[in-house]
Amino acid sequence: MNFADVAFMLVATAMVMLMTPGLALFYGGLVRSKNVLATIMQSFMCLGLVSLLWFLYAYSLAFGPDHHGIIGGLSYLFLKGVGLDPGPADNIPHLLFCAFQLMFAVITPALITGAFAERMRFSAYLIFTALWLTFVYAPLCHWVWGGGWIGNLGALDFAGGTVIHIASGASALAAALVIGPRVNWRREPIHPHNLPLTVLGAGLLWFGWFGFNAGSALAADGIAVLAFMNTHLAAGLAALSWAFAEWIYQGKPTTLGAVSGAVAGLVAITPAAGFVPVWASIVIGALAGIICYLAVIMKTRLGYDDALDVVGVHGIGGLFGALATGVFASTAANPGGANGLLFGNAKQFLIQAIGAGAAIVYCFVLSLILLKIVDALVGLRVSREEEIQGLDLSEHGETGYSL
Repeated sequence: MNFADVAFMLVATAMVMLMTPGLALFYGGLVRSKNVLATIMQSFMCLGLVSLLWFLYAYSLAFGPDHHGIIGGLSYLFLKGVGLDPGPADNIPHLLFCAFQLMFAVITPALITGAFAERMRFSAYLIFTALWLTFVYAPLCHWVWGGGWIGNLGALDFAGGTVIHIASGASALAAALVIGPRVNWRREPIHPHNLPLTVLGAGLLWFGWFGFNAGSALAADGIAVLAFMNTHLAAGLAALSWAFAEWIYQGKPTTLGAVSGAVAGLVAITPAAGFVPVWASIVIGALAGIICYLAVIMKTRLGYDDALDVVGVHGIGGLFGALATGVFASTAANPGGANGLLFGNAKQFLIQAIGAGAAIVYCFVLSLILLKIVDALVGLRVSREEEIQGLDLSEHGETGYSL
């Protein structure tokens, strides 16, 4: 066991935990003032609900002994046998690895909430989150990182492009389609109520993402440094490219565009962070800002109300990042990775496409099924009157501001 690595991973784990409250502020500023607390609550409650399920059985399903490449066994129920001895990483305690992975599991369902913001019942959200973690996240996590078939195929996902972002994006699309658009969507303007709050949330996400990506090296080593620098450059370039694309298309660059671009760059570099040379992060970030901006523009034309652009930023950004990893990955940057298309290995690009495609189909279809089940059990959506009143009052009996 390496105590420098232990200290590094403790800090990285805490940084990833901070991302979920950061996301709560990011999303909270984007909704109308009557829904700010309900939106924050959906993210914040993941820290409790997902942590409980991770302890009970979800960690075991994700990282327990492999069963036919599909799911982990039940050896780690109630974290039995997950202690201070080394686990999947021989340089840190098994319990620390479990804690680090928990923070990924916490933020992923929180990301989906942006798609159905301002209109889902809180009870329905809690049931859906529990089911989604069990039947979507845990199996997919096992497929990619826990010894399952996507990882065995050779797919590269350094810090969760497939497990977190493609999963949340595909599931968000299902949620937006099933729950339907907000009242008066496209008939009256629906604007963010507090962009400074969103910028603060974006800053916390950017900060936490260093733990997210650099921490995925699972050691305080050169690969962590590579992932750290790639993370920052991709975010910065995507903020620039989104803002400039907006400037060209709409005539003005916006603060919302800049922070959305930064998040898009962070999403896109996530699977590639520890596998690509530094110059590639510039290209990936610059392209991510433009691609995700175009994807967000398209949602209105396609007719689905993804309230906070989860599909365009996380779904499309995650898919682009997974494919870009298959282009720019280099064993010169990380000997433990693989060469991509640009370095003579077209097969890696194909493997990335298969892994990403399978994740999209699985997460979309399973989420559709789970949403229909929850709707039949308790009803997904608040009433029209409750939605007009705002979820802060109708669901939680409180208000975000007394002015």
